[in-house]
Amino acid sequence: MPLPAPQDLWNGLPDEARALLRRLRLLAGPWPRLALVGGAVRDLLLGQGSDSPDLDVVLERGDVEGLARALGVPFSFHPAYGNATLHLPGGRYADLVSARRESYPVAGGAPLPVAGSLEDDLARRDFTVNTAALEVLPDGELRLLSVPGMPADLETRRLRPLHALSFIDDASRLVRGARLAARLNLKAHSELLAQVPAALEVAARTPRLASELRLLLDEPRPGRAARVLADWGAASLLPTGAADLLERLDALPEPKPRTLYAAALLSLGRPEALAALELGQRPAELLARALSGSVFAPRSPETTLQTLLGLSLPYTPLQGRDLLELGLKTGPEVGRMLAWLAGERRNGRFSSAQGEREAVLERMR
Repeated sequence: MPLPAPQDLWNGLPDEARALLRRLRLLAGPWPRLALVGGAVRDLLLGQGSDSPDLDVVLERGDVEGLARALGVPFSFHPAYGNATLHLPGGRYADLVSARRESYPVAGGAPLPVAGSLEDDLARRDFTVNTAALEVLPDGELRLLSVPGMPADLETRRLRPLHALSFIDDASRLVRGARLAARLNLKAHSELLAQVPAALEVAARTPRLASELRLLLDEPRPGRAARVLADWGAASLLPTGAADLLERLDALPEPKPRTLYAAALLSLGRPEALAALELGQRPAELLARALSGSVFAPRSPETTLQTLLGLSLPYTPLQGRDLLELGLKTGPEVGRMLAWLAGERRNGRFSSAQGEREAVLERMR
C-alpha cells in the first residue's frame, strides 16, 4: 500500500494545526529542522485524522524555549528534556520537543537525554507506527520520514516495539500499546508478545506505569484496552476480573464518565490496594454511594454501577413520595426514614416493596 503524499497529509490537518506549523517554521529560521511527529501523523496515515489531534513538534538542534517565547503564547518549559508545552487558544496544547537520543541507565527509570537528529528522535520512540514524521522544510516543502519497517507495519496494522529492550526500558509502553491497539484496531507483533514477561518483571519499579493505567480509563472503550492487556498475558497489571467488568461497562448504553470506570475498578479490590493508581476521591465516593443501598435516579452513575455490580434490587424500593403517601410528614423525618431503609436493605432484610411498607408502618407506630 503506497503511503499518501506529504501534501495530502498536510491537507488533512485542521487549519489551526497548519497555521501553528507555518508560524513555528517561520520563527525557527532556515537552519533547524522542524517536523510534526507521532500520533497526529500516524492517524492521518491510517485515515483516522482528528479535528483536535495531539500535536507533537520536534525541533532539531534549535532553541525550543526561545521559539516558544517568540510564538507569543503561554508555555511551560521543561529544562530536563528541553521541551515546551504550548498553551494554545481554546484550551488546546502542543508539545515542542528537542530532538534527542535517549538511554536508560536503570530499567524503568528516567531516560538520559542527549541532543540528536530528527532521525534519532524517531528511533527513540516506542512503536514503529509512532515514528512517522511530516517535516516542514524552510521553503515550505514537505517530506515524510519514518524508521525502516513503519510502512509495512502500518499496512498490516501491526504494533511492533522499536527494539528488543523497549519494554524493559519502560514497562509503561506495554499499557500504552494496549491503549493504541484497542483504539486503532492494531494487532500485536510477535516481537511485542515476546517482551511481555520482561515488562511484567520491571513493572513494579516503573513510575510511569500508574499514569498509563489511568489513561487507559480515558480511552473510548477502556474495557477493550483491558482485554487487550489480558490477551497479551498482562492481566496482572490490573485487579483480577478488570477486563470482564470493564467490558461489561463498555457494553452498557448509559453515558459512562471516566469516574464510573474508576469506581468499577475500585470495586474489585480494597481502595488502599489501588492507591498507587491515584484515581482520586470522586471514584471512591461514587462507589460508596452505590454500595450504600440508597435509591438513585435511573441512568445515573450510581444506578449504572449498582446494575453492573449486581446490587440492583428485584423490586422498586420506596422513595420519599411513597413515605409521604404512608403518612410521614414532610421534613427531616423523611430523610431519616430513607437512611434507615437503605441500611436495612444493605442487611438484606427486604425482598419486596410491600415488606418495606410494612416495616415503615411498624416503625411509624
